[in-house]
Amino acid sequence: MIVPAYWAEARLQHRSHRRQVTVRRFGWSDSSLADAQAHADARVQEALQRILAGEPLPRREHRVGYGGSEGLPIREEIVERHGDAVITRNSYGALCLNTPDVLFADVDFDAEPGGALSWRGLLAVLVAAIAVGVWKGSFALFLGVLVATVVIATMVVRRLRRRAYQAQGGPEARARARIDAFIAARPDWRLRLYRTPAGFRLMALHRTFAPREAEAAEAFRALGADGRYAAMCVAQNCFRARVSPKPWRIGIARKIVPPTAAWSQEQAQLPARLAWLVDYAQAALGYASCRYVADFGDAPLDPKAEALRELHDLLCRADEALPIA
Repeated sequence: MIVPAYWAEARLQHRSHRRQVTVRRFGWSDSSLADAQAHADARVQEALQRILAGEPLPRREHRVGYGGSEGLPIREEIVERHGDAVITRNSYGALCLNTPDVLFADVDFDAEPGGALSWRGLLAVLVAAIAVGVWKGSFALFLGVLVATVVIATMVVRRLRRRAYQAQGGPEARARARIDAFIAARPDWRLRLYRTPAGFRLMALHRTFAPREAEAAEAFRALGADGRYAAMCVAQNCFRARVSPKPWRIGIARKIVPPTAAWSQEQAQLPARLAWLVDYAQAALGYASCRYVADFGDAPLDPKAEALRELHDLLCRADEALPIA
């Protein structure tokens, strides 16, 4: 995991009688902007040579904060460092705990099922409407039957699906069932469960994990964890957990300044940003980010995981009787 403090960009252009190639690359450093620029210069030179040699590399990298498709390091404001764990502020202003080897997995609730008809259902409705239209010799009747049948069938299907969904316990029970099955299949693990605003969070405490190892990927799959998050863990070689509230859940309607931009050092002292941070910190006092639910398993605690657990719970206020946001 790399969370650099300094970023720069370099640009090179190659012209020949047949084509023009422009390549851009970012560089980063924990030491200085000059080192970040030197890194960018080296990366853009290498990329240009490889492209000219025929490799199908992208001409530029996207300026994003977290989870770039090119697998760039995390580009967010560094708020604190705790050993090799880093607390950053994300694009909408919340704090995130980034760790190279302590496994977090958020399990969000399923969305309630809709009433969209399957293609077989639509085909059956269409055939029925055509049959009525041909029987009566009326195109207008065909259209009327088609529209009415689709509307009625959609309402019926939606109601039946929601009844079946609720019979299985609804979104919370379904998510908890997946988690309970996961825990039961791993009696040699030690896990800590939290409730989040949109689901649950699991934290592994019996050992550390490499984000790109097979067992971590299998854990995400078995839990039904968000696929985008799982891909980010691989691309940026870290695990991550939000540890302060989402602003819009605590009454902060306006966006942080600048909104959604990837971090750069010159943003740090923007007056509008500093004012937003004061308002956000004040509003966040009445909220937690997750709530502790239970521990599972008797495996010995991994010291590093347990130390990060203490930090996580403190930042999230997981043991306090507060609304979660």
